[in-house]
Amino acid sequence: MLGLEYFSFADKWTPMFLAFMLLLTAGYFLLTGPLSHRFQGSAPVSAGRKSLFVAGMITFYLAQGGPVNLLGHTMFSFHMVSMAMSYLMATPLLILGIPVWLWRAFDRINPFKKLGFLTHPIVAAVVFNGLFSFYHIPVIHDFVMLNFWVHRLYYLILLIASLLMWWAILNPIPEKDKSSGLMKMGYIFLNMVLLTPACGLIIFANEPMYATYSDPVVWANAMGYCVSGDTSALLSQFGGPEFFGYLEPAIDQRVGGIIMKFFQEIIFASMLAYVFFHWYKRENQEDDPLPGEVPSGNLNQA
Repeated sequence: MLGLEYFSFADKWTPMFLAFMLLLTAGYFLLTGPLSHRFQGSAPVSAGRKSLFVAGMITFYLAQGGPVNLLGHTMFSFHMVSMAMSYLMATPLLILGIPVWLWRAFDRINPFKKLGFLTHPIVAAVVFNGLFSFYHIPVIHDFVMLNFWVHRLYYLILLIASLLMWWAILNPIPEKDKSSGLMKMGYIFLNMVLLTPACGLIIFANEPMYATYSDPVVWANAMGYCVSGDTSALLSQFGGPEFFGYLEPAIDQRVGGIIMKFFQEIIFASMLAYVFFHWYKRENQEDDPLPGEVPSGNLNQA
């Protein structure tokens, strides 16, 4: 299926990365379970919140260590699926999956408080979308894909930038959340606008822009992130990435741009609804009279 049958279990599932993600997940359950009493203000964590965290970890693993990661090295459309899963889906799930009391504990020992300006909504939006767009400049993308440590470092920086961007929307620490619901909705629209030019250039390009998905030699070298052994054997076995592509490279590229924009629109539209609901709920709570008080609208009847 999509060529996955030609690769080994280790190539498709990256056991070392899987073990790392399982260890992180086990650590989360220890901190929110048996060790929770060590944290000030700790409280039982709901099954729903735990499910959000686990869903975020699974999503990130599949995108960066599972079959989606491998397919992302053979087809540009799957590369964009991996990007969307990693930075638009997994990160908000992880933020929402960690309880408030644990976030407060992290905040108390945070050694990067002097870099707090990076959590400003506009700064975070510009940084994340700028890094994402810069990465998809063809010469930059191909360079990153061919240099292992640059690849790992850039993806880590993108993950941090994504967390900062989502933090501005979902800030789970009430006393640290200074943005109104209206401001957050404006911020979501800003993110939608900032990513549009990069997606547009990819969608409307007439020719394949990325050597990683069109040049067999470059592709074989880039596959070194996913496949063990001598990747030059891939050339004699498959000839190039077109062996796996169900679409021509130019069309696959356009589909990738559309997929990214589609994911972004759906996710941010859902987040708009989430922010509006919580804003509306909070405004109504503020308007509700305290016990024993008479609603302002009924003063004349009192």
